[in-house]
Order: sequence, then C-alpha cells, then structure tokens
Amino acid sequence: MDNSQLQAFQIRDRRPDALGNLKVLPDELVCAILENLTPRDVARLSCVSSVMYILCNEEPLWMSLCLNKVNGPLEYEGSWKKTTLHLENVPDEYKERCGKQLHFDGFNSLFLYRRFYRCNITLREFSFDVGNVERKKGLSSEEFFSQYDGTKPVLLSGLADDWPARNTWTIDQLSMKYGDKAFKISQRSSRKVSMKFKDYVSYMNFQHDEDPLYIFDEKFGETAPGLLKDYCVPHLFLEDFFEVLDREQRPPFRWLIIGPERSGASWHVDPALTSAWNTLLYGRKRWALYPPGRVPMGVTVHVNEEDGDINIDTPSSLQWWLDFYPLLADEDKPIECTQLPGETIFVPSGWWHCVLNLETTIAVTQNFANSKNFEYVCLDMAPGYRHKGICRAGFLAVDEDILRDVEKNAVNHEDDLSYPDLTRKEKRVRIQKLREDPEQETTTHGDSKIYELWRRDFSYDIKFLGIFLDKEKDHYSSLWSPGNSIGQREMREWLSKLWIGKTGIRELIWKGACLALNADKWFNCLAEICAFHNLPLPTDDEKLPVGTGSNPVYLLADQAVKIFVEGGLEASMYGLGTELEFYSMLHKVNSPLKTHVPEILASGVLYLENGTYKIVPWDGKGVPNVIGKCNFIPVNCKEDDFPFGLWAKKQYECIKAGMSINEQTNSAGCTQIWPFIITKRCKGKIFAELRERLSSEDTLNLACFLGEQLRNLHLLPYPSINKSTFSDIKQKMELPFANGSTEDTPYKSDIPAEWEIFIRTLSRKKRNIKSRLTNWGDPIPETLIQKVHEYIPDDFRKLVDSYQNENDVCKICKPCSWIHSDIMDDNVHMEPNCVSYCLSGNNADACLMDSDSNGYKDVRDDKSWSPSYILDFSDLSVGDRIYDLIPVYLDVFRGDSSLLKKFLESYKLPLLTSEYESVKSSNKFGRLSYHAMCYCVLHEENVLGAIFSIWKELRMANSWEEVELTVWGELNDYKGIS
Repeated sequence: MDNSQLQAFQIRDRRPDALGNLKVLPDELVCAILENLTPRDVARLSCVSSVMYILCNEEPLWMSLCLNKVNGPLEYEGSWKKTTLHLENVPDEYKERCGKQLHFDGFNSLFLYRRFYRCNITLREFSFDVGNVERKKGLSSEEFFSQYDGTKPVLLSGLADDWPARNTWTIDQLSMKYGDKAFKISQRSSRKVSMKFKDYVSYMNFQHDEDPLYIFDEKFGETAPGLLKDYCVPHLFLEDFFEVLDREQRPPFRWLIIGPERSGASWHVDPALTSAWNTLLYGRKRWALYPPGRVPMGVTVHVNEEDGDINIDTPSSLQWWLDFYPLLADEDKPIECTQLPGETIFVPSGWWHCVLNLETTIAVTQNFANSKNFEYVCLDMAPGYRHKGICRAGFLAVDEDILRDVEKNAVNHEDDLSYPDLTRKEKRVRIQKLREDPEQETTTHGDSKIYELWRRDFSYDIKFLGIFLDKEKDHYSSLWSPGNSIGQREMREWLSKLWIGKTGIRELIWKGACLALNADKWFNCLAEICAFHNLPLPTDDEKLPVGTGSNPVYLLADQAVKIFVEGGLEASMYGLGTELEFYSMLHKVNSPLKTHVPEILASGVLYLENGTYKIVPWDGKGVPNVIGKCNFIPVNCKEDDFPFGLWAKKQYECIKAGMSINEQTNSAGCTQIWPFIITKRCKGKIFAELRERLSSEDTLNLACFLGEQLRNLHLLPYPSINKSTFSDIKQKMELPFANGSTEDTPYKSDIPAEWEIFIRTLSRKKRNIKSRLTNWGDPIPETLIQKVHEYIPDDFRKLVDSYQNENDVCKICKPCSWIHSDIMDDNVHMEPNCVSYCLSGNNADACLMDSDSNGYKDVRDDKSWSPSYILDFSDLSVGDRIYDLIPVYLDVFRGDSSLLKKFLESYKLPLLTSEYESVKSSNKFGRLSYHAMCYCVLHEENVLGAIFSIWKELRMANSWEEVELTVWGELNDYKGIS
C-alpha cells in the first residue's frame, strides 16, 4: 500500500479547525468556561463546530448548568440535559432529539476520558478492609474519654444494635414510608436543592455521575419526625454543650446521609472544630483521615483575612482516591478504614476526613461540643483569621505578614513560641532543611528560639494554637466570620447559659469565654470601674457579660454596667454621648418616658496608660483630655454642648454609610479606651427570657406599652442644629467615597438640615446595596437581589414626602423624631405583676420575690408580667418614625400582625402626613408599607434575613412588592391620630 493510500485512511485531527483560537486552551479550562454560560447559550454554541458539539453535550456540564438554575424541588428526567431543558420549558419534541447524539471521529481528550472513567467506574472491590483505624467493641465511657475522645478516631461496633433503624432504614422501606417527603440534597451549588425521596431513588438508579448528588439533610427530623424515633445518641457521646440552646438557636448538628456508589463527602474539617460520630445503617463507606493541621494533597485552604471565613478547594472524594491517592508515599497516606453496616466511626475535633460510598449507603451523623473540644470550638469562634487557618492548615496558613507579627510578639514575650519572617515557599524549604539536619545552628535574626518550632511537628494544642490569636481584636467590636456555625448573639447566650447551668465546669467555661469573648479583659475593666465607684466586686455568678448585645454588660447587685466597644472608640463615644444628651433632654422637658428608662448612676471613660487603668468621669459635656488626644474630635464644640451628641453622631453615621465593611473595621480606632455607663439595675427579666411563658393578655399589654412609650419618644424634642455645625457636617458628607466617586443624587440646599443628613445617609447606603445583600445571602432570594435597584427609589426625597409649596420652598411632610433603632426582645424589661398594664393605666407594683444567685428569684409561671423599662439607648438617632417599627415588629412581635395592630392603637401618632391634597397620590410613595420595606432593605442589619425566616413562603417571591405587602400591608390601613 503506497503513501497516498495510507494517508487516505488517516483520521484528521478536528481540534485546530473546530476550536479556532480556543485550541490553545486545555479541555479542562474550556469546560470550566462553558459552565458559566446559560443553557441556551451552550445549546447555541454546540452548533458552532463538531468539537464544540462534543464539549457542549457532556452530562457533567449539563449537571452543573441544571444545579446552577434550580432552586427548590428537583425532578430528574433521566439525564441532566433533559432535566435542564425541562426547567427551561423547552417543548417536548426538542427534548426527544437530545437522545440522538451525533458521533465524530478525529478528536480525543484525556480530560474527557478520565471524567468518563470516573462516571462509570464500579467500586465493589474498592474497599480497604485492612485499615489502620482501631476497631473496638464494648468500649466504656471512661476508656473512650481517656484514649480516644479528642485524640484519635476509632471505629466502634455494637452501639446501634438495638436501634429500630438497624432493620428499617433500607431504601425500599424508607421509600414506602417517606417517598413523598422532600429532603435536602448536597451538591456544590450555593442554591438550595431538594428532592422527594421517591424521585431521589429514581435518580440513584439512572445516574452515572462522577460526583453524584446525595441526601445530606440537617432538618430531616422536622421533615420526617419518625426518623428521630429510630435511633438514639450512643452513650459515649451524650455530653453535648450545645443542648442548652433552643433548637432554633443551636447550629446544625445532625444529618441524614443517603448516597449512591461514587458519592461522598470530599476533604473537610467539621464546622467550629466540633467532634462527630457517624453510624452506618446500610451499605459500605471508605474513610480517609488526617490529623489536624495536615492538609491532604490536592486540597487548598483559603482564609479570608477580613473576617476569618474559611473556604476549601478540594477534588471530589472519588477523584482524590483515583488521581491523588496513588501518588502518595506510604508514610504520607492517610489513616483509613472501610465502615460496615452497624459500625460507628468517631472523628475528633479538627481532623480532616474524606468519605467515599462504595455502594448505596444510609447513615446518620451528629456533631457535638463537649469538655474535650470546648476550648477549640470557642477558639474557632474568636475574631480574626490566622488562628482559624492554623487549626486547619498548620504551618501552611502562616503567611509573611503573620510571621512578622508573631515574631514581633516573640521579642516582647520571651515565653511565646514564634515564627521567622519567611515567605510560604521559603518556609517549606526551611522546614525540610531543619528536618534533614537537626543539629544545624540557626543565627538568623540573632535568636535561635525563633526556629525552635520548626524542629518539631505541628501541635494541635490549645495553648499552641492560642498564640496565633490576634491580641488587638476583641469579640465585641470585630467583624464576625460568616462561616462560623453560630451567630454572635447565640454564641454569647450559649456561654451565658453554660455559665449558669454547668457550675461544676466553670473553670473550663471561663477558658473558652476568654478565647471567644475576651472575658478576662472585660472582667478586668469591670473590676476597675467597680473600684473607682466604690461598687461591690462582682460575684462568681456575675463574672461573664450578660445579654446578647454588642457591648459587654454586667449585672451586679443593684447596678448594671455597660462598657462601650461596638464599632471601636469613635463609634462608642458617639453612642454614649448621644445617650447622655438624650437623658438630659428627657429630664429637661419632664417626658413621661423617663420613668421607663433606667436611672443613670455614673458614666465615664476607662483607659489603659503605661500598663495602668485610669478612669475619667464624663457626663457627655466637653471633651475628656484622653479623648482630646485622638484624631476624631468634632469641631465647633463648646464646653456646655454635647460634642459627641446627636448631630455629631449623625455626621459620623452618614460618612460611615459610604464605607465598605473593611474600611469601617480599619477605622474603628483605639482599642485601649472604653467609655462606660452605670445604671440602676432593673428588677425582673428581659422579654427574651419570658417570651414563651407570657399569656396572650400579657403580650397584648406589652404591645400597648411599646406603642405608648414610642409615642413618648417620638414626641420628645430633639436638639436643634445650628448653622455652623450643619455647615461642617454638610462639608464632610460631601467628601467623595473611598474609590473617589461621589453621590449620584443632587440635593437642594432648602431641604431642612435634619432631613438632608437622613437622605444623604440613605443615598450612601444604596451604593453597595446589591453586594451587601449578596454577602448576606440565604435566605434572601437571589432573584430579588437582582431587582433591588429597581425597587429602591433613586431620589430619597420622595421617601420623606418632600414637595415645593406655592412659594417654591421645599417642604417635608414626614415628622422627624428621635428614634431608638434597636427595640428588640432583649431591650424590653418586664416585672412580675398582678395587674396588667393596659388595665391599670400605669406600671403597678411588682410582686417581687426573694433574691437568688442572679439577684432576683424567678416567680411562678402563673404570675402576670408587666412591661416596665426600655433599655439600651446607645443606638439613638433621628429620622423617620417608621424606622422604629422594624425591630419591634420583626424581633419583639415576630411578625404577629395582631400585636402590630394593638401597638398602633396605642401609638396614635401619624407616620405619613401631608399639608396639601396634591401631595397625596396612589403611587408607591403613598403606601406606608413601601416606606417600611425600603428601610428594611437599606437597614445596616440583616433584617431581611429575619423577614424571610418568619415568612418562609416569601423565599419564592417574584417581586419586592409581594414581600412588602405580605410583611407591612397592615400599615396601609393606619391613619394615626395626632
């Protein structure tokens, strides 16, 4: 056969002509790009060339496109492409054509072949029966606690022998009983996906995915309560400190796990460094584990240096075992085992683990915090970021800046271990060299101690990990990591409940509180304040701050002490200064509200100078010398004025509204000066502690009380603003943003000064509204986030109902008032009472009992409770009265419209008025509900999260108007009686 005949049989390579300029890209990158297109664009692109047709018809691609689109229940249509086309509402005749694939020669791809192999591999012979995880049966609690808990994993048998689930948790039986129940599906999309169990079983039978979907549902107990009766927590794991929290407060802790062959959990460390047990009821699982700080090959740990959030890039469990595991030397291989039905594996705190289902499996798992891992859990919640990375990635988390900080700390503290100033690459080399030559002397920086740590292995020890805490950060004023498994308020309440409920382990709880709360720091501050004002030192019961607010608050015998730290020193000075100015105004006009505000006993500024605490009394007037040395003193302040009062605070709030979160954090100011206030302690309890115990009559009385007291607040005259002060405020408000841009909306100078500040603040908040809502994320619907700019007005003058009168003078129809801004369930105080508030017309004498360890003994549940005080006026502001309805309705009333109606009957003040009929209209600005909803969207706190948690059906809303009318529609019938 001659050459011409041979060439005739040669197959032409299609790739260069079919991909054009894209031929230089590897197939992996081309496929990754395709995942970012819409399904319709991918369909169009498949028509471009033969190779694009091949790449655009890959099932893994359509799986990704589908999961990025679906949000809610999913029905698998036999293939991911058909399922996606079904979601796109493509006609049936086009769906049928999807099954007839075209075939082309002249193209090969190692990447696609490997993926095809992973999609179709069988794992029947993939078990690791000769594992090196210890197997134990009949282990006592003492043996487990001393040998394994917090130390190493262990595989336990016999713990589930008596469970009903051991016999009833099979695919067929669960399908019969729970086939129509929808369970949450785990996959890599950020969207929430669920499937009815019968649909999921159908998917398992048809799928050939390399990383199949699997049920991973933390709310299975709510979906199918009967499942909770089929198992119990094994006796070895009964100690769980999170049990003191209510169900809605505690972090997710238990999961139902069901998955087919090839599915599983990729490499991870369990949230909050908790420990876990996992019991397998059906099938077989292969486990791989590494000790804390040893990152598996192929895994990358990202630590957000702003908020400490942790993100992990990792291959799927199947891909890791196929592509990375064979590359490991024997000494680098993980601890492994194959888990069999009925066996329970224990995973200690901080351990990396990866799970691969060798066949269809059913399991249940729970995470817990106990005395062995409690300090690690508290450490992981502490502010900052470097300690979070160190706990997971060991030395690899230490970058150049951190090394410099820790080295500097080591110079100042001889006993602290530290690190040299090396880049990550240099550091790896240094570790290797030191291990090769342990006798090598190191003289860099003139201190051999600096390298002491490199000569030993990473230590998962709380003292060792604690040296990476940022000593300058504190829990109260630092940015909270969104990846934390529990919120700030819940964490504070958790520690407080542990302190009261578990007195026998207070030494341990104190250690954890010092890590997470800086409890030792604030207790020292409290002791100095008590000594200065001749107050009794706090008892052991009073050692921890109380409440869930953003400032440390201590309850002593007859006093309450609050130390201002939220937002840093500048924000704290404005908070206390405005509060003191408000109290002055209350007494000046003899407002009836003053009887429902705790009496001030003292106030001042505590500061640390040359290692010694000092205190300067301060009543809000003038500027203390220690504050005068700072660089944020308001201008035009006089000795008899309140220089940190209302209008200076409004200026500060307006400027801060234009900052990013990082800019706000960086501008927090000095961390060694703390304003404080001492008030008379209120008797009784806060509403948050009584919510579930109050009768409906008591709750209605509370609504009456809040309506009347907010009426008193909103009628209170606010300080006048002089021209010179406003001129300075206006000049600072007109400064450009950090990126050099300015506000888009111009404002006329004839708008009243107090409203101009309010409007400019709203305008600045709108600039980054979409990114802020995106950062908050779930449960705020993504579709609404994309529509937010269409809903919020461009000109906020319309929101306060401004108009030009016949003399062409700007008039504002809305009344401007003091606003509390933070009336939540922990800022409303109640006393035991025999006569209801509304019936008596005033606060009747409280039926108080003898004191207990907390100062006041609890009363019987059959007693009536009367509202008595409104607390915490540090968030005072001035603006639209509607603003105060937001926390009252969403937090205190929890969206109960009957309580809102009762509140409004007592409140009686107008929320929207007009002097001219021409101003009144039927457009959206005439709806009070629209005003309230706009403030919810623009609110500095995530009140939208509360809205979509209370009204869960609104997570499927298609418009902001739908949300507005559902939540705030009751307001549109309110007229007000002035």
